[in-house]
Amino acid sequence: MKSKYWKLLAVFLSIGIVAAACGSDDGGGSSTTTAAQTTTTAEATTTTEVEVVQSGSLLDTVQSRGTLNCGVSGSAVAFSETQADGSITGFDADYCRAVAAAMTGSADNVSFTALTASERFTAVQTGDVDVLMRNTTWTQSRDSSVGMDFGPTTYFDGQQLMARVGDGFSADSTVADLDGAVVCTNIGTTTEKNIAEAAEMAGAEITLLGFETSDEVYETFINGGCDITTTDGSALVGRKVRMQPDDQEWVIFPATPISKEPLGPTYGQNDSAFADAVNWTVYATIIADEYGITSANVDDHVGDEGEVGRLLGGDGELQTGMGLAADAFYQVIKQVGNYSEIYNRNLNPVGLVREGSANAGWLDGGLIYSPPAR
Repeated sequence: MKSKYWKLLAVFLSIGIVAAACGSDDGGGSSTTTAAQTTTTAEATTTTEVEVVQSGSLLDTVQSRGTLNCGVSGSAVAFSETQADGSITGFDADYCRAVAAAMTGSADNVSFTALTASERFTAVQTGDVDVLMRNTTWTQSRDSSVGMDFGPTTYFDGQQLMARVGDGFSADSTVADLDGAVVCTNIGTTTEKNIAEAAEMAGAEITLLGFETSDEVYETFINGGCDITTTDGSALVGRKVRMQPDDQEWVIFPATPISKEPLGPTYGQNDSAFADAVNWTVYATIIADEYGITSANVDDHVGDEGEVGRLLGGDGELQTGMGLAADAFYQVIKQVGNYSEIYNRNLNPVGLVREGSANAGWLDGGLIYSPPAR
């Protein structure tokens, strides 16, 4: 984590008293700058030397290690799924690979850790993972008291509910229709708080059953242990496609989600070099998408003028000033793809399409947008 530590050496020339205070961290690499602060009184001049010790960024650690440690769900359909051979696939997993490509030069230089909702923030705080790419909602408390920082939203989601048609629910059902229902969800999530609050506001009395893993939630739902399951709408769509039994029909409602769930990279606070590298990796995939630059044609655009040229490592490139290789974002697009490629190959197969959604590009009426690479 990038942090600042102050070592104060106060030299009182008039009375010969020396006082010092210091702090240290074991972060790799450090740089030191010294500033002088002078205070003048009627009797004496006191000079305080302020030594600023700045520990190396997590970016340095990842590059030295040669591997990005990325926290994922491992059980989020189409976002991060653990396969039989132990590999991780999905939209979130591919963004782990994109960041690895930017930081280390290879999308293969990533180590995945599957984390439950209750484990994820501790894993960041203890350094077990460098970044989370796992359906983690950006909220005020997480951005402050929990100690997380958030990158660009890669998927705009919203909480919905799923129930069996055979139990009397339909696409027109509302939260008020949950009165008396047993609702399954994951503990330690915004989902849990959102449904409790929404039910109370709608005057519905519900019984909440909390589970550590999503698999436990859906197994309980399928077996009739609860009437409703609730989480981000994208997750419900994926589970419905993959898990709906032949003798059941599941329905997702309400049409308008009960919450906003912006999902994207999450990492520890106050490390701007690492944050910049993660954030601009995401932005690079969006900018490339806007220009129609894909993994298949990116080589044709190396040497282009303007924003594309800079982004791909040409004249005026800004990547080396960020601690990355000049061709860092070229490697991202070449090895992983632009935003549409990442989205379409992972999310389209379960019925999640960009068109008409918040995840369309800003020129198409959506919210996916990048600052300029300038």
